Amino acid sequence: MKPFVMQRLSAFLAAALPLAAPVGAQNTTPATVAFVDVNVIPMDRERVLEGQTVIVRDGRIVSVEPSARARVPSGALRVDGRGKYLLPGLAEMHAHIPGAQASEQVIRDIFTLYVANGVTTIRGMLGAPNQLTLRAKTASGEMLGPTIFVGAPSLNGNSAGDPATAARLVREHKAAGYDFLKLHPGIPRTSYDSIVAAARAVGITYAGHISQGVGLEHTLASRQSTIDHLDGYLEAAVPMEARARVFADGATLGDMISAIDPSRFAALAADTRKAGTWNVPTAFLWESFFSPEAPEDMAKRAEMKYAPPQWINGWSNQKRNRIQQDQMNGVSPDVSTRYLSLRRTLLKTLADSGAPLLMGTDSPQMFNVPGFALHHEIAVMRQAGLTPWQVLESGTRNVAEYAARDLKLDGKFGTVTAGNRADLILLDANPLTDVGNVAKRAGVMVRGRWLPAAELDRMLAEMAARHSGAPRGEQ
Repeated sequence: MKPFVMQRLSAFLAAALPLAAPVGAQNTTPATVAFVDVNVIPMDRERVLEGQTVIVRDGRIVSVEPSARARVPSGALRVDGRGKYLLPGLAEMHAHIPGAQASEQVIRDIFTLYVANGVTTIRGMLGAPNQLTLRAKTASGEMLGPTIFVGAPSLNGNSAGDPATAARLVREHKAAGYDFLKLHPGIPRTSYDSIVAAARAVGITYAGHISQGVGLEHTLASRQSTIDHLDGYLEAAVPMEARARVFADGATLGDMISAIDPSRFAALAADTRKAGTWNVPTAFLWESFFSPEAPEDMAKRAEMKYAPPQWINGWSNQKRNRIQQDQMNGVSPDVSTRYLSLRRTLLKTLADSGAPLLMGTDSPQMFNVPGFALHHEIAVMRQAGLTPWQVLESGTRNVAEYAARDLKLDGKFGTVTAGNRADLILLDANPLTDVGNVAKRAGVMVRGRWLPAAELDRMLAEMAARHSGAPRGEQ
């Protein structure tokens, strides 16, 4: 039986399934838009600015000032903000975008799902050359979609099995124009060190999984920019004297859970803060993996009407297989519950220690519909004990800081501030009192393009209509 650490590799190397037909709309937004008498949550610090008028022109925020003295330019589109809340658009920092095998129309659906849920920035975590073109198309407005940070094709134990090959791939990915390097498990430590050295030499950052042969401690010492999924922390919380037994062939998830020492979380979180490494928890994905729900019930979640049948069927089979695998490996409901509890405790420890977080879900996979999955992620973060501010920060201002510091890209977004990119969500209720209110969107602005709720709902309804009547999650 494989050790648990190796089981997770196969889950994340699974190819994304294609989406169906496109949804799109022509940009008819005037060059200047005014949100009038709106409550602004600027996300520069925890506060609400009441009764503001926010002027947007040519895709940038021009001014934020009290409505009593603000002047709305002639010809501007006026958006009534009375009783509503304006905040920066959210980010999905562990997304997957189809490769060249998918048509442009297929990809439009993914982007629509993100935008309709207020996601205005995504980080593509498994790159392909076509995504470099998509990055340019969404940035220019040719295609409706979020700003894209494009990761390079996977560096893993197979593709980067020796130091020379690893260094060569780093140079090639940098030359091709990718924004960062994506690391998968299985990388030998010698290759990992070669990746780090080559990345520093050419000026590109690296992010993703922790390989067991590298370990959390060395990953933090190497200043990896992001750690995704938290697994490496749980492994590092196993005392050194128990690791050989826990990670040996034949070890089970229960063996690992029994060996984890949660008192180690605080020190690991402090080391993470000191290193400046970001974490992308993808917490809801593990909730889906280990949920006691039957796949038939998961397939009935409200947002599944926006997913094509082949996604639902694939995810349902994946869940059935996982249930069988867990039963064979002695993963009882009690083991699953304890495992998810440890992950939530770790997430709260990271947040409370000041170790920086970035919001992400690993969509689309395992009943994670792009955009909609982010609302489930938010709910899990709150259940773990994070405050609404901590949750929102991970999807807004933190992302801008990451873009500027780690990717060396434009970081003028993520706060409602003059000069920043006009990626905004207008909400019907205050997310600082209940972060679930981010789902109550009255409209979304993407680089200055205003999409009211009625238009977003129409796009989603068209998508749902194309998938209606098809069997979902049935064998």
